[in-house]
Amino acid sequence: MKDAHERNRCAEAPQPSEEGHLSPEEIRSLTRKLKTDSRILARERKELIRSAPDPLAVIRIIRMTRAVLFPQYGSHPERPKEAGWSPKKDIETLYSLLAEQITASLAHDCEPPQRSCPTCREWGRRHAAAFLKSLPETKALLLKDIAAAYEGDPAAKSYTEIIVAYPGFFAVLVYRIAHTLLSMGIPLLPRMMTEYAHSRTGIDIHPGAEIGEYFFIDHGTGVVIGETTQIGKRVRIYQGVTLGALSLPPGAGDLYRNKKRHPTIEDEVIIYANATILGGETVIGRRSVIGGNVWITERVPPNTRVLLNKPDLIYLSN
Repeated sequence: MKDAHERNRCAEAPQPSEEGHLSPEEIRSLTRKLKTDSRILARERKELIRSAPDPLAVIRIIRMTRAVLFPQYGSHPERPKEAGWSPKKDIETLYSLLAEQITASLAHDCEPPQRSCPTCREWGRRHAAAFLKSLPETKALLLKDIAAAYEGDPAAKSYTEIIVAYPGFFAVLVYRIAHTLLSMGIPLLPRMMTEYAHSRTGIDIHPGAEIGEYFFIDHGTGVVIGETTQIGKRVRIYQGVTLGALSLPPGAGDLYRNKKRHPTIEDEVIIYANATILGGETVIGRRSVIGGNVWITERVPPNTRVLLNKPDLIYLSN
């Protein structure tokens, strides 16, 4: 039964009229208003006609790469449930899809802008082949990340659980795939990959970050790892950690682009929940422990524990 609020809303509903429809002239007017003013946004208009990867294809590439790396745990729509399907077919399908999307990424930077570039197609095929040949090395890194998660989290009952259920591992897997592509000089596609993982897990890792082996993100929600962050071996971080840049003055984006803006975390560091570490000159020395909720913008020597003073709690009776 409808409550009083719903009954009143229904009673006040407008009678059917032309106001509930868009006329052809209104549609044409709306279209005109949404057009970009070329005098103000000439650069954006130019970029809008450029090629770019298909977001849905990017997701398919991630799923297929995961299936190739861990065939016993990965599945994707391109893999039919039929006898005779093999990892070889997965690799062949992934190669074709990846070459197409790398081509679209490379064509974005063509001058003049074009959607079909023979040179980009050739480089797309070459980069796709190089990426696939690098997968054994990527898998070796990921197996070390799985081992770090298992060693660092008593709640993990098996490697399988980490592969299929841990958001931190999924984000790191996508990062390592994207980082490989970015290292080849491929634009757009790597960032689209890590932003998909960001949307899935709440973990934001820029593909340009440098992350060593045996890396573990526990829980993970709210973690941010900026573009020029450098992370050593056997580092463990918890939810809400920010490895970010100091705020920039207005209009300084171009000045600081491609410069180190994010911290360096040396080997065997542990960073607890909601810690914020900022700045390109900030270095956390090896084997240090950074406590929860701290704010750091300066160098921390090796073998140091950084903690907040215990807060003064107030207990009130009900």
